[in-house]
Amino acid sequence: MDESPLSERDRAVLALEARYWRTPGAKEQAIREQLGLSPTRYYQLLGGLLDRPAALAHSPVLINRLRRLRESRRNRR
Repeated sequence: MDESPLSERDRAVLALEARYWRTPGAKEQAIREQLGLSPTRYYQLLGGLLDRPAALAHSPVLINRLRRLRESRRNRR
């Protein structure tokens, strides 16, 4: 487990993930425009953040919600 503090990019990924998206494609467009990342890379980074204690400390509600979603997806496979 990565015990290092969150980078500015890590915090930006979490902030973007915490937002509510009203229209299809709006999140992917924001990922590209605001973070300069492809959606694939964004989700790779986000997945890595789910297991980091610093991310949990920074945004416990979001991280726990995403962990539950990940676990339910794993259980369906």
